[in-house]
Amino acid sequence: MPKAVVLLSGGMDSATTLAIAREQGFDCLALSFSYGQRHALELDAARAVAGRYGVRQETVIIDLRSLGGSALTADIPVPKDRPLAGMGKEIPVTYVPARNTIFLAFALAWAEVSGARDIFLGVNALDYSGYPDCRPEYIAAFERMANLATKAGVEGVRFTIHAPLIAMTKKEIVARGLELGVDYGMTVSCYDPVPGPLACGRCDACLLRLSAFAGLGKKDPAAYR
Repeated sequence: MPKAVVLLSGGMDSATTLAIAREQGFDCLALSFSYGQRHALELDAARAVAGRYGVRQETVIIDLRSLGGSALTADIPVPKDRPLAGMGKEIPVTYVPARNTIFLAFALAWAEVSGARDIFLGVNALDYSGYPDCRPEYIAAFERMANLATKAGVEGVRFTIHAPLIAMTKKEIVARGLELGVDYGMTVSCYDPVPGPLACGRCDACLLRLSAFAGLGKKDPAAYR
């Protein structure tokens, strides 16, 4: 089985991506990040999801709070109750500067060391919050860079960045995950959970997730306030 590094945040999209990578026949290595985010619940979820699939998981510790600039890494309120129709039209304060570039750089390093030639991440360019590093042109640009900037790439090995959810709606993502048996009750999507721990049900991530399940006539198994 060919190896692949999968970015695993513990959220709905990354869990679905891991399930897709495994279905495609990859021996997966899960990579998570403790980067100074508002809460560590997603890291607990990532460990649980990795354990469910029996894949090796590593967690990289970096401190993006020292840089700030985001509601996820600084004392900036998380936007709540935004209309779904308005999401994606502007870049919200939950955007973490260069986060996917940083994460993919670590994934590329692990891929080169481990002999993996494929990297999977769960970015989405349809139902999303307007992040510039979730667009197809960004993924294509990073893939070009990966093959220019590595010893393996110079020696003729080709790295491929897979974003299997990039052209899917959240509803389609949930439907695909349910087909693959993803347990969404193990995942955490909320940007700003309340004590319990419970998802707030009002941030962009919660609203998109709830809308996806509702569109399928399903109940989201996550616990909400």
